[in-house]
Amino acid sequence: MRVFETLDELPPCVGQEVATSEWIEVTQAQIDLFAQATGDHQWIHVDPVRAKNGPYGTTIAHGFLTLSLLPSMYAKAIQVNQTRMGINYGMNKVRFPAPVPVGSRLRCLIKLLACEEVSDNGLQLTWHMSVECAGQAKPVCVAEFVQRRYR
Repeated sequence: MRVFETLDELPPCVGQEVATSEWIEVTQAQIDLFAQATGDHQWIHVDPVRAKNGPYGTTIAHGFLTLSLLPSMYAKAIQVNQTRMGINYGMNKVRFPAPVPVGSRLRCLIKLLACEEVSDNGLQLTWHMSVECAGQAKPVCVAEFVQRRYR
């Protein structure tokens, strides 16, 4: 885990890879719960028998499930102390270049792209998040994660 004591330590890190998250495993139970929560029950995600004969030989995680793991990966990789509040402000340029087969192990490489002052004594941080899957050459999700943190 990379720890910053204050927000003032972040601007010098623009352009640098700041942290890498821990590996996490994507399970069928997570995929099924995500399908329940979103109403996306496409067979490639929730029907292991049919998916066995599909293009990937198994079920795969929803792209948006992979995307929804980014805040958790970030929180386990980066800690910023002495802040009164942080919010997820949005995403830019989200792509899913490769599938996430059930049972995959994922981790996120995190680079700080931009750091801008915002009103109410805050910083808007734009992070490049690249999620890699163990054993795959291509990332499974690439996105710019925008957050705001306040002193």
